[in-house]
Formats: sequence, structure tokens, C-alpha cells
Amino acid sequence: MAAALWALLLPLAAAVYEDQVGKFDWRQQYVGKLKFASLEASQGAKKLIVATEKNVVAALNSRSGEILWRHVDKGTPEGAIDAMLIHGQDAITVSNAGRILRSWETNIGGLNWETSLDTGSFQAASLVGLQDAVKYVAVLKKAAISLHYLSNGHQKWVEHLPESESTQYQLLYSRGTGVIHVLGIVPQSHLNILTFSVEDGEITKQVRVAAPWLKSLNGVCGVVGEAVLVCVDPGAHSLYVCSLEMEQEMKQIPLQSLDLEFADDFQPKILATQPNAVSASRTQFFLQLSPSHFSLLQYKHGLLSHLRDFQQAALVSFATTGEKTVAAVLTCRSELKPGSSDGLHAGGTLEDSRKQESLTCSNQTYNINLYLVETGQRLLDTTITFNLEQSGAKPQQLYIQVFLKKDDSVGYRALVQTEDHMLMFLQQPGKVVWSREESLAEVVSLEMVDLPLTGAQAELEGEFGKKADGLLGMFLKRLSSQLILLQAWTAHLWKMFYDARKPRSQIKNEINIDNLARDEFNLQKMMVMVTASGKLFGIESSSGTILWKQYLRNVRPGSSFKLMVQRTTAHFPHPPQCTLLVKDKETKMSFLYVFNPIFGKRSQVAPPVLKRPVLQTLLLPIMDQDYAKVLLLINDEYKVMAFPATKNVLRQLEEIAHSIFFYLVDAEQGKLSGFRLKKDLSTEEMWEVAIPTEVQKIVAVKGKRSNEHVHSQGRVMGDRSVLYKSLNPNLLAVVTESTDTHHERTFIGIYLIDGVTGRIIHSSVQKKAKGPVHIVHSENWVVYQYWNTKARRNEFTVLELYEGTEQYNATAFSSLDRPILPQVLQQSYIFPSAISAMEATITERGITSRHLLVGLPSGAILSLPKALLDPRRPEIPTEQSREENLIPYSPDVQIHAERFINYNQTISRMRGIYTAPSGLESTCLVVAYGLDIYQTRVYPSKQFDVLKDDYDYVLISSVLFGLVFATMITKRLAQVKLLNRAWR
Repeated sequence: MAAALWALLLPLAAAVYEDQVGKFDWRQQYVGKLKFASLEASQGAKKLIVATEKNVVAALNSRSGEILWRHVDKGTPEGAIDAMLIHGQDAITVSNAGRILRSWETNIGGLNWETSLDTGSFQAASLVGLQDAVKYVAVLKKAAISLHYLSNGHQKWVEHLPESESTQYQLLYSRGTGVIHVLGIVPQSHLNILTFSVEDGEITKQVRVAAPWLKSLNGVCGVVGEAVLVCVDPGAHSLYVCSLEMEQEMKQIPLQSLDLEFADDFQPKILATQPNAVSASRTQFFLQLSPSHFSLLQYKHGLLSHLRDFQQAALVSFATTGEKTVAAVLTCRSELKPGSSDGLHAGGTLEDSRKQESLTCSNQTYNINLYLVETGQRLLDTTITFNLEQSGAKPQQLYIQVFLKKDDSVGYRALVQTEDHMLMFLQQPGKVVWSREESLAEVVSLEMVDLPLTGAQAELEGEFGKKADGLLGMFLKRLSSQLILLQAWTAHLWKMFYDARKPRSQIKNEINIDNLARDEFNLQKMMVMVTASGKLFGIESSSGTILWKQYLRNVRPGSSFKLMVQRTTAHFPHPPQCTLLVKDKETKMSFLYVFNPIFGKRSQVAPPVLKRPVLQTLLLPIMDQDYAKVLLLINDEYKVMAFPATKNVLRQLEEIAHSIFFYLVDAEQGKLSGFRLKKDLSTEEMWEVAIPTEVQKIVAVKGKRSNEHVHSQGRVMGDRSVLYKSLNPNLLAVVTESTDTHHERTFIGIYLIDGVTGRIIHSSVQKKAKGPVHIVHSENWVVYQYWNTKARRNEFTVLELYEGTEQYNATAFSSLDRPILPQVLQQSYIFPSAISAMEATITERGITSRHLLVGLPSGAILSLPKALLDPRRPEIPTEQSREENLIPYSPDVQIHAERFINYNQTISRMRGIYTAPSGLESTCLVVAYGLDIYQTRVYPSKQFDVLKDDYDYVLISSVLFGLVFATMITKRLAQVKLLNRAWR
């Protein structure tokens, strides 16, 4: 048994050497945008418990912001977290639309218990106390309420709700008196108030209260004091109150008596707080009158009183420690009244950032103050001041961690989440303890840009790029350049000796935007990442350090992005230039954002205003006078706009217009259309391929990468002849999937279409197959993966295109002059796992062997040699196939642990893999992104152009010095011997 266990574990230990871990790779883990958060109420608290929109439950270290533990649920709506409740060291979560109830141990993240609930639309969950102890958790569904033991999750009872077809039950309340109140509403009619007994679930009381003005309870109503329901009616400018235990009608309280008025077209909200499940709610509550106007009110003994008004507040929150409950108010620090903590400007809503668009804080400086809820009095020395000027985003959520100091005064820390998904943990008087960029959990676009030249390299470039005054001037210029290079080399040697005494982590942290420079082999690059929230990042690739960030505030949720590099750092002294195309999902309108990818600053070049929806973008190889590639934008009227649109660019476009072709895809109508550019920048449709949408739909269209190089034009056969590759740069791989979902009738279709002529080069159908389909298109081959419904397994299919043993035209390629169709070789393989992402390696010259990087659902990245997916692998090896080194065909592709390039650094919920070439032909840079980000290097053909890390420099140097020394001694001895011989 022991021998079998060792044999099982042995392959897992073959990934990387211990001293290589973290040397060339790094991983950053994220949790996503917060949905719920709980901060421990003690001064020495070490963790924050969070649940996010990415279906993650995690604990963060309150001192450093690092993830202590994390549980990632399904990325589908089935894993969505609907509610989170905290009791002591347990966190209770409700997920999957109220179908799963879990309890987590918050110290180590262990699962205490899990139970399944009956189906039904989830509405609310609440802790239920009895006799001064919290013992149960209640879950309210659309048609039922269930009570579960907090210790083991077992169901105590479940009861169906009366009149659930017409009544919308939305609120749940209990305060330790042995009963549970359930509130339901029939919109614009009445309220149903049900009272259940905690012991047996029996309905002890059922009351119907007329409320013809009420449409919903969520946000509009809250329970304060001893089970008193407070609702706001903007139409009557009044509050309505009703005791859940005594009264049977709602009492109207006009707000005019308190001099409070609602803003026009704004839905007011009520925020109440219940510090403990076994005690009553606080009698104080916040009433939001407008996006930036809150009032702290109190309803006690049947009287409504106004405690304090917050005219220009952005966010409010309640927090409790011991017997003290405080209200935290986040406001904008006014530039006009710098000495006043209540002189405010701008703000936001309670949670909804979309209502904040009309509010601005010009100096991006905010204050957080604490107030006693009983009186509304501000607590002295509790101001936290922080600045958001760097990100430019507004605060969106506020969480407070309150504790009592030794002198019984109140201290606190604040967790602020901004609209760009950044988390900031603050302490007095405004120190940022840590921050986390959670928008990086949703990377949607990525490009790698070469770093700029060093000052010495730039000086050397300037020597050749500028005109000098005669021979003497050129000589002096060369002399000064050499002196600068000598100085830089001396400084580099000194830094090497100085850094040798420092830990590696400390050296990495010293990377900043001022000392960025290209290394010798161009292994360090700037990673430009675009996230779904509209935030851009510049990340140094070797360490993962965020060097700059920029937030685009006018980006709506669900927008699509396309990032293009128009000018690299190769054209010194012109700065590099990137262009981001942002397309709104609803309006289909787009805009361009042009920026410097090295420093993150907005470019001085003004992009054109796009008045029509953009259908396609095309980055042309032609450049303007400043070496910026020309970007073509095709709108919905099939008109073309060039950026930049200088006279030089327009002249070049006229000259090469006849050779510019592009395609458009309309997946809804199943059409692929090809167009040609005319000299007047109008377009002409050249071809159209129609795919019947009632039978199949287009799921992917994949072309080849523009920066891909092919080194070898053919393959040498066993008989010494050459099989030439069909290298069509205009080839498109179109993947379709059947609309019929029955497992016997599903199919996957693949079409290889020439993008210039519309000619279908090849088409094939995989019957009884379905998606999701992952595809890689490179050189002369296409690899795609799908699910075989008949055999119930994942499969790869590879297509390779060849011209034959003779090339039609060896000097130039033209899609318009290809009379002979290429030979297409096809083969399928079985893969034992599903796939999350797939990409091919790429190198600078294309000499290195190609590998497929396959992202698995487990978070591992498998480096699979393309030779294993060769359609020419013979079933029975022959002498010629052995001569070619072809592997005999086997339908199974095995997963070997030593092929994982990320050993134990798994990437949760991987969405994409990006590859980029480096200055070394053997090395390919890889970035995998999903919920986490991982960067590393791969060597498909090993490091044939670099000395190994364990190369023995000392031994070789010693041998060389010994040989030199021996040569000098033997030379001297030979001279003495010759002299002695001469004297004889």
C-alpha cells in the first residue's frame, strides 16, 4: 500500500526546483467587488470576512490586506451569494438563490456544515435568538420560511406562507422574544404581517394593514425600536409607522413638521440597524432624502424626532461595539471651508453609484466622522481624511470597525470601496493601512509593451538620429556617448554588489516608474491591463508591481473593450501610444481613449469623436510621420474613419486602398461579409457567407496574430522531400454550433474562409458534439476543443494545411491568385479534462517549437507540445515516419504533472491566457488571468540560447586562469631552457 502511495505522489514532485520558485514568476490573488463585509469589533482584530460578487467567501488580514483563506464557488448564478450573517466565529452564507445554506469557521475557513434548502426565490435571512442566545437562522423564501439550528444546520421547522401567489414576502424580523415577524406586501394594496412561533413554527398572529401607496418594502421600509415598522412615502412627503406586535393600521407622520423635503425624482431610502439578534433594533435610523442628503431620525415612545441633518453626505453606516452604537458619515472635504469638518461638497447614495453621476468632489478629498446615534453629536478626534485623487473614483460602500480604547473612548477603522472596485482600509487620522485593486479580478483585455531605452541607450540612439556639425562635432558626440555608457556601466556594477546583500523581495519592491528601462534580453515588459470596471493598469511584468492606474468614469457596466498598440517604444524620442476602444453594450456607441502605456498619462493626441456605432477596427502596417500605426474604424454605415487622419496618412491610404480588405461578423443573422476599401475611403462589399441561424449559430471567429513569425516554410519528409505549409495570412477559422440542444442532434462546425475572397477553403462537422469551444489558430494549423456528447468526453481536433511538395509562389502570397486548394489533414484526440482557456506560445523569430498552453478548471496550466497534436502521426510507424521523428498515433493525450508550468500556483476561474515574445528566441512570456493573475516564462525548446542557472562560472574561470598562469610559467621555463642550451 505504501509503495503504491509513493508511486502516486512521485510525479507531483517533478515541477520546479525549490530555488526557482518565485524567481521568474508571480501570482496575485483577488476576491472581486464586495457584496457583504463584516469587520470584527475589537481593537486587536486581525481579519475581515467578505463575500463578493465573484461568488467568493474570504477572510482578509486587517493589518496587511492579504487573503487569509478563500473559498471560490461556481462562477455561474448557481454560486451567487445571496446573504451573509456573522455570529461569533461563524459566518453563515446563503447561496444559489437560497438553495444552499453554509456555515464557515472564520479563523481557518473550514466548513462547519452545509445543508440544502427547498427551491424557491430567496428573499431574506436573519439570525434568530431565544433567551439571550442566538440559536437559529431563519431563511425566507417566496412561499415558505424555514428555521435551522445554528450549531449543525438541521431544519427545525418549515412553514408555507399564506397567499404567497399574490403577496410578496420581503422582510424578516426577530428580536429574541420567541417570535419571528414576516412582512409581505400586495403592491398598492396592503401589508401582510405574519407572526411565527420560534418553537414550533405555528402562526400565532396574522394582520392585514392597508398601505395603498406602498409598492415594495426593500429600502423603503425598516424596523426600528421594539418591532416598529417605518416606511417612507415620497408622494405624501410622510413617514408611516406601525407596530408589528400591537397596531393594525399605519400612522402617518408628515415630514414638513421637521422641515425635511425629498428631492425630485428620487426614491428615498431608510437605513436602520439591529446590533444584536436577541435585542431590539436601535430607535435611530437614517432617512435618505436625496443622493447627497441624509437625516438621522429617532422614533421613540410614539414620537419622531430629528437628531441631525447631513446636507452633503456621500455614504453612511452604523457600527456597534459593546453598548455603544455610532453612525459613520463620509463626506467630501470642501476646499472653501478647510477648517470645518462639516463644510462639505458632493457625495453619493447609500450603495448605488449610478445615482452619483451628478455629484462631484472637485478635490477628491473625503472625511469620515463618527456621531453618537442617541444625540447626533459628533465625537471629537474621530476624523479620518483620505484622498482619492490618484484613482479619480467615488466612494461606493463604507464599512466601519469600531472598538473601545483603554480610556473607554471610541476608536475605529474604515473599509471604503470605490466605484472602480478598489478597497482601502483606513485608520486615524487618515493613514491608508493597505489597499487592494479588486477590479483586477475582471481583466478583459491585455497587451504587453516593451520598456523604453535607458538614458545611455537613448543617448547612443541620438548620436545617429541627429545631424552633427562636421567631423569634430561627431567625434565629440561619440566621446560623450562613450563616457555616459562608461558611467552607466560603473553604476550598474555598483548596484549589483549592493543588491547582492539584500533579499530578493526587497529588490523587487524598489521597482518604480522612474527607473524603468529595457533589460538586456527584453524580458521585462509593461503589462497594460483593462478591467471590466473601466480601470486601466500598468504592471511591471517581472515583479507584478502596479506602476500606474487610470480610471475611466464614463464607462458603463457590461461595456466591451479593445486595446491596440499604435506605437511602441522603438521610435525614440516619440513616446509609445496605446488606443483603447470602449463600446457601450446598450447604446452600441463607442469612444476612443489614447494614452502612454509606460506612464499611464493621457496622450496629447486628440482622438476623433465617434458619432456612429463602430463595427470593426483595423490596425494597418502603414505609419504617419510620427511612426504611429494607422487605425481604421468602420461604422454601421460602412464608412471608414482613419486615426490619425493626417494628409500623409490619407495619401498612403489612397495608394494602398486596393489591397485593404476587412470582414464583418453578424452572429445574430449568421452573416460574414467581406469588404474592400476604395480610394475615397468608402467601402465595397466583395463577398458574403450566410449561415442559416435556424440550424446553427456562429460562436467564434479566429484569425492569426499579426505579430506572429513563421521561420520554416515547410517540413522535411522522410524521403528528403519538402511538404510546404499553406501560410495564408488572411485565413479565418469560423466555429459554429447547432441550435438544437438534443444530444443526438448537436454538432460543431468549422469553416476555414479566406478573408479577402470569401472562398471556403475547408469545412467539416463534428457530429454529436457541443461547446464550449476553445480554438487556437496559428501558422498553418487550427486546434479546437469541444465536448463529445456520444462518448461523453472532451476532444481535440487539429487541422493542418499544406500546399504539397511544390510551392505555387515562393516569393509572395496573394489570396486573389490561389487556384489550387490546400491539402487539409485532420485528426482528433481524447483529452481527459475540460478546458478553461487555450493559447499557443509565440517567440520573436518563430524558430522555437510551438506549445499549446491549456488552462484547466483546476487552475493548472498545461504546456502541451504541438507535436503531440500532429495529424500526420502514423498508426503503424514506418521507416520514413521514424526518420521524421513522428510519434506513433495514440488517441489519448495524457496530462503529466511535470508539464504544469505553474506547479502549485493555481489560477482560480481562469478566463484567458496571453503570450508575448521576449528578446530571447527560446523564451515566451505568459500571463494567465481570471480571478487571479499569474505571470511566468516558458521555454518550449529549453534554453538553447542562455547559459543555465547552475553554470559553474567559478570552475571555468579557475581553469582559464590556471591555463593562463601555466602558459606564462612554461613560457618562462622554455626561455630559460633555450638560454642554458645556448651557453653550452
